[in-house]
Amino acid sequence: MSLDIQSIRKDFPILEQQVYGKPYIYFDSAATALRPLQVLNAVTKIYKEFNGNPHRGSHYMSNQTTLAYEAVRDKVQKFINAPSREEVIFTKGATEGVNLVAYSFGDAFISEGDEIIITEMEHHANIVPWQLLAQRKKAKVKVLPITDRGELIVSELDNLITPKTKLVAVNMVSNVLGTVNPIQDIIEKAHSKNVKVLIDAAQGIQHVKTDVQKLDCDFLVFSGHKIYGPTGVGCLYGKKDLLDAMPPFLSGGEMIEKVSFDGTTFNSLPYKFEAGTPNFTEVIGMGAALDYVNNIGLENIAAYEHELLEYATLKLKQIDGMRIFGDADNKASVISFLVGSAHHYDMGMFLDKMGFAVRTGHHCAEPLMDRYGVHGTVRVSLAIYNTKEEIDKLAAAIEKVAGMLQ
Repeated sequence: MSLDIQSIRKDFPILEQQVYGKPYIYFDSAATALRPLQVLNAVTKIYKEFNGNPHRGSHYMSNQTTLAYEAVRDKVQKFINAPSREEVIFTKGATEGVNLVAYSFGDAFISEGDEIIITEMEHHANIVPWQLLAQRKKAKVKVLPITDRGELIVSELDNLITPKTKLVAVNMVSNVLGTVNPIQDIIEKAHSKNVKVLIDAAQGIQHVKTDVQKLDCDFLVFSGHKIYGPTGVGCLYGKKDLLDAMPPFLSGGEMIEKVSFDGTTFNSLPYKFEAGTPNFTEVIGMGAALDYVNNIGLENIAAYEHELLEYATLKLKQIDGMRIFGDADNKASVISFLVGSAHHYDMGMFLDKMGFAVRTGHHCAEPLMDRYGVHGTVRVSLAIYNTKEEIDKLAAAIEKVAGMLQ
């Protein structure tokens, strides 16, 4: 299918703006994607046309909110092919999803001396919660290493997994290297030793077709704002038997069945893990984002982004002194780089003044920076609204800035 990229770009009105008198060119979608009009309109409609807490009112607007809110749960279930809608938990994002599992699964299943395996390329959000869990439970965090090319050494799992290992937590796609990890192989190795697996799909859900039944993962988390939806909303998928066995993460309204001063019983799934007034406006906006992606076709988006990635990689490699981090055979549309002796922050600052939005720093992956012996990189992340013409302009700008800084 041939995509009409110029028509798609019109769905993102922010691209019509200028920055410092120059056309706005956005290459920071791995941090947060832009929102199309379809999402903006869905959010505005909630505020303009109906408002009311879902599940908690008998009046018309509350009922309308409930219907719209729960319809998104069905959309997510279908999008990731979850066996049951009860296994779809709305969260504030991937970070809260990881923390929920770290606390609740940790309370139920992790004991002193147990082990959690993470990888060398994880985002801090998939490192720190497990470190805190290990401190609370006197457990141990072990690390699966990577190659210089930025690929996981999956065979090392055979040595890392012991009878004490309870969980492997791994990202689907590295937010720094762009590496698409062999999740299926990791899950199969872990499950063969009766070890559960959590997938951080924050950087993968928008690039890779995700089928939790085919993967057979135990948990999966993602954020709405990475897939063209609003901020402050995301999802946790978990297998029902595990979620049933886990205690609530947060407590308050909605997650209860009955409260008395003698004790409290908890609601059924998924509501046991959705305490308080939910972020229903943004949940409904996330549903509109999933509709948007489905209408274009995730496979079509992925194919176009791969075309952009190959083009951008070729263009950037032609720049003298260019060093790209991550050269995996299977990559998503992320390129992290340094040029010669130019500092990543200086490069990003000059590119900003030229109208380019890029990311600089350690990208919430300091252990990965340590692995490569650098303090940070410049990151370019591509999405459906980017073009080869923008990449040409970026390459020329990087070359110009590099010449100024060296």
